[in-house]
Amino acid sequence: MLLRALILTSLILFGFFLITERGLLSLTLESDRSNISTIILTLYALLSLHWLYLVLQLSADQKALDETRSYFEGARFLSLREDRVCINDKVLEPGIFSDYLKDLIKKSENTSGHEIDHGILLEALGERLMAKYAFGHYASDMLLKFGLLGTIIGFIMMLKPVGELTDFDPNVLQQLLGQMSGGMAVALFTTISGLVTSTLLALQYQLIDAGAIRFIDRVAVSVDVMVIPMLTSEDQSS
Repeated sequence: MLLRALILTSLILFGFFLITERGLLSLTLESDRSNISTIILTLYALLSLHWLYLVLQLSADQKALDETRSYFEGARFLSLREDRVCINDKVLEPGIFSDYLKDLIKKSENTSGHEIDHGILLEALGERLMAKYAFGHYASDMLLKFGLLGTIIGFIMMLKPVGELTDFDPNVLQQLLGQMSGGMAVALFTTISGLVTSTLLALQYQLIDAGAIRFIDRVAVSVDVMVIPMLTSEDQSS
């Protein structure tokens, strides 16, 4: 997950480097008199940093899951001590998987002698993860809407001088064309800024969504294969 995110980030940074090197980025910012392109690019940079933070969180959860799976090899007891999950004598560090095991242990204590169904807990885990990433999809749509807002403002700026036209003097017409081209530049540059950043941010959050789904699948398999048999055997022995 982290490697894929770093590869995608490197490609995006390289793309922005090429755009900057060819002068397209400075041309966009200088030609956009509404400054909407600057707002879009600033928001995209901040949202990308937030995305990287979420990626690091998910990668840490995946690492904790891998370490916990290794603890289950040869383990016999799974219990709670002072509201902390213990595998034999190993106390797990707090985390999303540790919290999940804590809820599962409490549920097994209330369903002694019955089959443990962790479907509801797994669904709650998935919703908890996806809720953290929901804002990213809204933000991607927001960047696109900012681009469309810039398009509308650009067309207004382009057509406003036409309504103020009083004569057809060549000098006046030349000035009019210059003002119209400035409005068209605002419309085009804000549109492309919104489209590009919205597409990139949607791709970034699609990557983290896929990583979260893989994490939930691994949690489900780990619990079914390792945890539930251990809790069931403890119930039978008691």
